[in-house]
Amino acid sequence: MTPAPPKSLSSPSGPAAASAEGLEELLAAPLGLRERKKLKTRRAIRAAAFRRFSTQGYDATTVDQIAADADVSPSTFFRYFPTKEDLIISDDYDPVMEAALRARPRDEPVMQSMREAILPALRQVIGAAGEEMMLRMRLLNEVPAIRSRSALEMIRSRDLVVAVLAERTGRPDDDLGLRALVSATLAVYGEAVEHWYRNGGEGNVADLCEQALDAVAEAFRD
Repeated sequence: MTPAPPKSLSSPSGPAAASAEGLEELLAAPLGLRERKKLKTRRAIRAAAFRRFSTQGYDATTVDQIAADADVSPSTFFRYFPTKEDLIISDDYDPVMEAALRARPRDEPVMQSMREAILPALRQVIGAAGEEMMLRMRLLNEVPAIRSRSALEMIRSRDLVVAVLAERTGRPDDDLGLRALVSATLAVYGEAVEHWYRNGGEGNVADLCEQALDAVAEAFRD
């Protein structure tokens, strides 16, 4: 199925605005005051960029245009995003995931901890930023430079999760079993998001992630 084109990323109002405010609170919760200020600037730059991408396209949008729309200098842009591609492949969700993982019971199975840490936040993210995620996925599939850099971002996310779980379990961070489990789980999430995108954003991404995890678990039980 051909995915539906992303809608315009205009300023939200009503329930959408409330969802956006909830997302901002979620992202800011694990951060100190200084980091919250940085987050606000990062998200202002990203929002300006995505408005441009949705109306005039990725390639036609320049850093200078994004910086002007976000009311920052180009040098400030590059302090937050080393390249234009980083607007797409990076996000602000890692501190939320890390805090959620650290809050899980230490004797909980690793897979269960990852489920409980990631899925609730993912539900809130999709509720507030589903259109943005659709646009990000489209650009990831269409722009080779974004696609090539996304692999590095996945490695960084994997290493973050492995480090937290190694600390919690007492296993070394080069433990093959732990790294394989984290890599496999993140790959399942990625496959579910890709499925959601390929089907035009139909269904709930978090539900699809749960279905995909259940399918893998069931296959290993056979």
